[in-house]
Amino acid sequence: MNVHILQHVPFEGIGSMEPWLRKRAANITSTRFFESWTLPDLSHLDLVIAMGGPMSVNDEAELPWLVEEKAFIRTAIAQGVPVLGICLGAQLIASALGARVYAGRQREIGWFEIEAVPQAGGAFTFPPSTTVFHWHGETFDLPAGAVHLARSAACAHQAFQIGRNVIGLQFHLETTPESAEAIITHCREELVADTFVQTEAALRAVPPVAYERINALMGEVLSYLLRAVV
Repeated sequence: MNVHILQHVPFEGIGSMEPWLRKRAANITSTRFFESWTLPDLSHLDLVIAMGGPMSVNDEAELPWLVEEKAFIRTAIAQGVPVLGICLGAQLIASALGARVYAGRQREIGWFEIEAVPQAGGAFTFPPSTTVFHWHGETFDLPAGAVHLARSAACAHQAFQIGRNVIGLQFHLETTPESAEAIITHCREELVADTFVQTEAALRAVPPVAYERINALMGEVLSYLLRAVV
């Protein structure tokens, strides 16, 4: 199984997904856009994972590699390669498919509940409600043909699916205590008091069981996307 990671900043890695994939003998490669823009041949890939980052998908003038990354994602989807987008990655999928990405009504940073959107037809199903880790200020319109999977009080579009092999998550299920500490350290200036922004102390007080729960759900998402491979 060949998995390729699209990584945008050094401090946002794949978290709990790495041991999950390693346990299944995955060969993991990556494009680290902060070092190189080199992208692989899609014909050899079983999954593409687009990770998060503090930039905007609209920053193409300042970050021209975004143009190439969106084209790569668009081609992967067209060729039927499974694609998972997390936070910025979900926004990249939306933008690559022509949907608008823009500032949300408010930032959503911390552990907040999402609610599953009832749907049918074999799409991935989230628990009716569950608390997950968020760190985002932008949101997106759903791409054409997308199935809306989840919403929250702060953000209507929390998760979507396209066909059987593309899922975008605005929130982070891969977060571990170590990766949460990394993003707090590098992005603490965003922790400005607001309705849906938790304090640094509150973020650090989250018990291990909360991470275990979201990591298990991350495994379910990966199993769904890789059902033909795993």
